[in-house]
Amino acid sequence: MTALVQGETVKPQQQQQSAPAAQAGRKTHRRRTTAIWAGRAILAVAVVGGWQWFTDQGWVDKFFFGQPSEIWNSLVKLFTEGTAFGTIWENLWVTMQEACLGFLLGTFVGVVLGLLLGSNKYLSAVVGPYIKIVNSIPRIVLGSIFIVAFGLGVFPKVLLAAVLVFFVVFFNAFQGVREVDQNLVANVRVLGASPVQVAVHVTIPSAMTWIIASLHTAFGFAIIGALVAEVLGAQQGIGLIISQAQGTFDPNTVFACMVIIAVITLAAEYLISLLEHTLLKWRPPNRSEAQAI
Repeated sequence: MTALVQGETVKPQQQQQSAPAAQAGRKTHRRRTTAIWAGRAILAVAVVGGWQWFTDQGWVDKFFFGQPSEIWNSLVKLFTEGTAFGTIWENLWVTMQEACLGFLLGTFVGVVLGLLLGSNKYLSAVVGPYIKIVNSIPRIVLGSIFIVAFGLGVFPKVLLAAVLVFFVVFFNAFQGVREVDQNLVANVRVLGASPVQVAVHVTIPSAMTWIIASLHTAFGFAIIGALVAEVLGAQQGIGLIISQAQGTFDPNTVFACMVIIAVITLAAEYLISLLEHTLLKWRPPNRSEAQAI
């Protein structure tokens, strides 16, 4: 009874002591968040302002490196006047269609082959060397081959984007399967689980952390694949606008297109992060996630 009474009297005291500590923790978090965003703003102002100042003073030649104010003017012109290949929205839609289709195709094939080869040592030994050979081929060569074989339409851009995405996702999925706890797999098999049940309930969830982590990088590669293929040959797309601007020595339009792609990529990164948090709710947060904003 004494211990129970003592426990009941200590509990409110602990709650009273923890409330100020929690409030102090929230204040510390707010200060840290404010400091981080202030640092980011200062860095952006320093880079853009310094760039503008250096070009105004003539220390950096704006003919070759552009100028922030002119880049803004190019952005306004792209969205108001369009391009010789249609409106900026039409070109952006083409590029995003190519990148998203390539991302989905490369991710699907990479996950399937990664899980399959990671789970089967025989198939891994047979197919592995060929995957390494294809991976060693410069991607721009494949882009040229796809353009020659399939023309200037959307399909060759999707293929090149898918190839770039495939290797990123495949190697992560493959390694994720290899990192699965074999004792856990053996215990599940002892309990009578079939190979499909082992894959669904053990292998895939364990490898999911590796697969989702690869998607952050993979979407950037999908954008790169679509842009490179458009530069090699296209009828519409942001890459074609960049190629034309390069041919007319217009670095401001090149940087303006880079800004547009950067915004799209950041938005996609945010959506992938939401997907990661949704699919990996069971995983305890690591140190970097716990400190993230």
